[in-house]
Amino acid sequence: MRAHLAALALLITAACATHDARKGPPGQALSVTTEIDEHALREHTRILSSDAFEGRAPGTPAEEKTVNYIAAEMEKAGLKPGNGTGWFQQVPLIETRLDPAMRFAFAGRGALVLAYGADIMVDTKRTTPTVSIADSPVVFVGYGIHAPERGWDDYAGVDVRGKTVLLLVNDPDWRLPVGQGAFGGRAMTYYGRWNYKHDEAALRGAAAVLVIHQTEPAAYPWSVVTSSWSGPRIDIAREDRGASRPAFEGWITGAAANSLLRAAGTTLADAEARAGRPGFKAIPIPLKLTATSSNAVRPFASRNVIGILPGRTRPGEFVLYTAHWDHLGHCPPAANGDDICNGALDNASGVAGLLALAKAQVNAGPAARSILFLSVTGEESNLLGSGYYAAHPVYPLAQTVGGVNMDGLNVIGRTSDLVIVGAGKSELEPLLAAAAARQSRRIEPEPTPEKGYYYRSDHFSFAKLGVPMLDAESGIDVRGKGKAYGQAANDDYTAHRYHQPSDEYDANWDWSGAIEDLALYYNVGRQLAESRRWPNWYPTAEFRAARDASRAGQPAISPPGKGERVRPGRDDGERPADAPRP
Repeated sequence: MRAHLAALALLITAACATHDARKGPPGQALSVTTEIDEHALREHTRILSSDAFEGRAPGTPAEEKTVNYIAAEMEKAGLKPGNGTGWFQQVPLIETRLDPAMRFAFAGRGALVLAYGADIMVDTKRTTPTVSIADSPVVFVGYGIHAPERGWDDYAGVDVRGKTVLLLVNDPDWRLPVGQGAFGGRAMTYYGRWNYKHDEAALRGAAAVLVIHQTEPAAYPWSVVTSSWSGPRIDIAREDRGASRPAFEGWITGAAANSLLRAAGTTLADAEARAGRPGFKAIPIPLKLTATSSNAVRPFASRNVIGILPGRTRPGEFVLYTAHWDHLGHCPPAANGDDICNGALDNASGVAGLLALAKAQVNAGPAARSILFLSVTGEESNLLGSGYYAAHPVYPLAQTVGGVNMDGLNVIGRTSDLVIVGAGKSELEPLLAAAAARQSRRIEPEPTPEKGYYYRSDHFSFAKLGVPMLDAESGIDVRGKGKAYGQAANDDYTAHRYHQPSDEYDANWDWSGAIEDLALYYNVGRQLAESRRWPNWYPTAEFRAARDASRAGQPAISPPGKGERVRPGRDDGERPADAPRP
């Protein structure tokens, strides 16, 4: 069924204990019926991804236009300003711009000069006018992981201070089936993410860190690296002006890395095989790197946009919806000369979904708990806006129940399957599964857990500080068209539009799948907002300790709020309504 059916709307019936101020007293189990307006989804996406918004890069005139648009639409939806009397949270950022003509000269056993863009893509977190390294020894450190709890240390016996660190993306056992190996096989851990590897190298005093790019398992081609890392780069403003970070941080192509490793008498394939075995020892490469670049530095303040639907009886407890508003702005031009990365799917569509959910929740009336709607900056630059909010929360994270993040909606049609990204982590997942079952949908395993998608969007900023967060998406089994159609559509987007100027709004998109997914997110959020229970991470999740620490001494079930009626056995907080029993 295509999205234009049902008069541009989907009626969502949440069979849970919810309250609509227009229909009855709080505490009574009611069916809340509301609408997700397809026309609004289309218009928000079309407008935010138009050339007039120039790709929504933070710190540009397009940011002012973007955040003001979102705030105005939140107000129209009926939300209240989420930061006191204002809609914005200031996020202090710093922009750096390296010289794209820079070269990376490796000298020693042979000489090799690599080019910025073609062979290596880097940025810097240092805020000096010139950034340089000279005669920095090169060392291959496998996967660059220090995980004593897993008996793994790629840095054992090697001092990388002042050196250029060359390493692999992902975990050492990513080719094994899920559940096998020291890191759980194909399901990537945070140790597999490139930003963890950069941070670990920085802690050890590396002068430069280069992650070897391979489309598998990086999950995207080199063109995505060049479009995402070229031009100005942004970071949180640091008190030490980036002095504690490597001079250069970034990526190197597999071919270029292979050339470097040949100087050590090995190949990339052989080095990768050695790095995947316990007891790996770093491989010194008899080359030294010299590189210098000018660095244009500009500090600025970006903004997160925050709206709130205050709670009815427990306004000091919060349910969270997130979607990032930023994209890449102007990027390397396509063959047709288009140099605007419009980011229609990523993530104008997610912001449209955020606004649609805001309207739906307002229409349903206040829930017991408050519901926050957060559109953040700097996701494309390593989750800067969500990371800043998590470190400087307007509302305490210990009082934030959980939430849902949206980073691109389904525009290929309704699917009979649903994927929970990073499944097996939190007690939010049964809520989502129950809502999916009401849509006659099944939960399918994540098809490419080795790509670590759970660690690549804004929910992760909250998760690593303990807040349970869901990241879910439609599967590929498109109703009436099948899995092959859905897989081909997803592959085409990744290969030809992801982080490219071609990620543009298409009037022919089928929004029925997006609307169905938003129904799930509405349902989960509403149940959380009416429940008195505090879902946690499962004991095996890497975020459980952070949550237990933040909630230490607080009950797992909130006492009733003022005027809140409780019916024993139903909505007393023992379990969220409509969630399956353990």
